[in-house]
Amino acid sequence: MHNALGLLKERRFLPLFVTQFLGALNDNLFKTVMVQFAIYKIFADPKLEQNFTALATALGILPFFLFSALAGQLADTNDKAKIIRIVKTAEILIMIVGAGGLLLAWTGYSTVGLVMMLFSTLCLGIHSAFFGPIKYAILPQHLHEDEVLGGTGLVESATYIAILLGTILGGFMAVQHAAIAVLTIAVVGWLVSFKVPPAAREGKELVVNYNPFTSSWRLISGTMHIRRLFLAICAISFFWTMGSILIIVFLPLAKNVLTANNHVFTLMTALFSIGVAVGSVLINSLLKGHTSAKYAPASVLAMGGFVVLFSLLVRGWPVAPVGTLYDLASFIAIPRAILLVSVLMGIAITGGMFVVPLYAFLTTTVSKDETARTVAANNVVNAGAMTIGALGVQGLTLLGVTPDNMLLVVAAMCPVSAWIAWKLHVACD
Repeated sequence: MHNALGLLKERRFLPLFVTQFLGALNDNLFKTVMVQFAIYKIFADPKLEQNFTALATALGILPFFLFSALAGQLADTNDKAKIIRIVKTAEILIMIVGAGGLLLAWTGYSTVGLVMMLFSTLCLGIHSAFFGPIKYAILPQHLHEDEVLGGTGLVESATYIAILLGTILGGFMAVQHAAIAVLTIAVVGWLVSFKVPPAAREGKELVVNYNPFTSSWRLISGTMHIRRLFLAICAISFFWTMGSILIIVFLPLAKNVLTANNHVFTLMTALFSIGVAVGSVLINSLLKGHTSAKYAPASVLAMGGFVVLFSLLVRGWPVAPVGTLYDLASFIAIPRAILLVSVLMGIAITGGMFVVPLYAFLTTTVSKDETARTVAANNVVNAGAMTIGALGVQGLTLLGVTPDNMLLVVAAMCPVSAWIAWKLHVACD
């Protein structure tokens, strides 16, 4: 088996890896600055904060409903490297608007600034909807069969390392500096994209269906009849339903339950990102390059256990004095803090171990001329699952469910994920 890290020396992989990394870094840096500025500087109401987070999440998800099917068709009927360059050009334009929104909000024009930033978030969702199928579908064209799992793990690791850096930079960087940074990263990513080797269409040319509704339905129905794909997509989607709940509740939980400032939130998110990256690499080592769901059931059950423990640890958390929030030093000094952070890492590592092999299934089960559409079908279903998760959070919040109890909802979903993953393992291994 080719050493996965050795792929970073290969031109057939490295430019894609860097392009994907910079895109994820830019997306996360912008969203981190936007959400933290809104939560800590504009809003002062827990419900408004959670609603804003949910709105931003929804705007990022909506394009996957509308454009994933079209993105998959275009990727499977055109040179994927060419589409990457078009998408990276669009990123520069998006960040011009986003950077303008950041600067307007920073100078006191909060409403206009937030509208521009939310519009950019929607456009970044469109950007991701078109780039998402390609970053996985291009791997089987450029990598050998026994390298695909390792390459997928590296792409996932790059994503979460980018989230790590984006979170750190977004948590500590001044808004005006962030506006310059997102534009700079977009331009660098665009330049690197020209180094991605060609990935021409394989198989017959498709007749592209531009209707987002009928194309999505045909895409899903044409994919989900394959049992292993059906089970893999269901498992991934269930995972992202849980993920959407965690994404929405985590920042309000950090501020209002842990009474911690944005620097503490930055640290916790950064450590979470490291954990997922570790899990992505660890599972590749355990499976030795073989695409298998062997460890997925145990991984997601362990994740559920860590989520329960995290929920227990935040209960009765010693709140900061009225009118203040814990900074990094005072937060770490709390006796339970190190254990809390360690448990958070456990959630991340086991989550990474669960989901990475499932993505590898998507690109190795079908022929190379169908991989982009398969990933696109997965993205459509994932978007639906995340939307259900976001709506569920809003409904449970209206019923009075607190963030610490919302975590138990996630934990309760883990055995279902384990059962689906076990069915996949039995069907394929």
